[in-house]
Amino acid sequence: MAKRSEARPQATTEATDAAGPGILGIDIGGTGLKASVIDNNGKMLAEKVRVSTPHPSPPGVLVEAIAQLVTPLPPYDRIAIGFPGAVRDNTILTAPHLGEEVWHGVDLAALVTERLGKPTRVVNDAEMQGLAVIEGKGLEFILTLGTGCGTGIFHNGELAPHLELSTHPVHGDKTYDLYVGAEALKKVGKKRWNKRVQKVVAIVEALTHYDHLFIGGGNSRLVTFDLPSNITLVSNEAGIDGGARLWGANSGDRHQHSVTADKT
Repeated sequence: MAKRSEARPQATTEATDAAGPGILGIDIGGTGLKASVIDNNGKMLAEKVRVSTPHPSPPGVLVEAIAQLVTPLPPYDRIAIGFPGAVRDNTILTAPHLGEEVWHGVDLAALVTERLGKPTRVVNDAEMQGLAVIEGKGLEFILTLGTGCGTGIFHNGELAPHLELSTHPVHGDKTYDLYVGAEALKKVGKKRWNKRVQKVVAIVEALTHYDHLFIGGGNSRLVTFDLPSNITLVSNEAGIDGGARLWGANSGDRHQHSVTADKT
């Protein structure tokens, strides 16, 4: 069994006026919506707020849920959103957990800007998490384990075109989402699920020859197999903190989200 100590960013309720408004980071998940205001280094300036993701969740319902969620947060002047699906130029291409038909082609950034009055950028949620943890050297890959299975790939710190591996077959007729997502974990148990995650990691390595792999998402804490030095477990908090890098803010003093795993 792996023992882990997690280095999480310490939230603070210090007023943001001295440094100016911050960045509103929003992590949209299949089961929960999370948000906080961060500074240019990705440090949280307020306690994170969370509500359950509404279902069904068409664009208007989701945007209104976001607006209500962020009401108690301090001032911000930009918005960064991680969305669980393929995103291109702020526009949703796929939304496997929220409804493909109602979301395809929706400019989520424009809808949120119209509702909250601040400029908005949207990327895939795994990519948002990756932006918070990558070192910017070589080929880096992030794999997120939550409701589904998310991925993001970066080359020398630059975000590559999105690969929607979550909907790609990995075993028989099972996609990555169905193979290592939350429902699979519940169905097969942690031991068999870990073996499946190991298989996915091996496939990703053969496919990309990454220099470093980061494993995040809410279920990454359940990973128990031995990890080589070029694989790092990361905190799920990064799903919000990546908003600083998405906006090109200073990332030189980014908070660490690594999870150390001392094997016994």
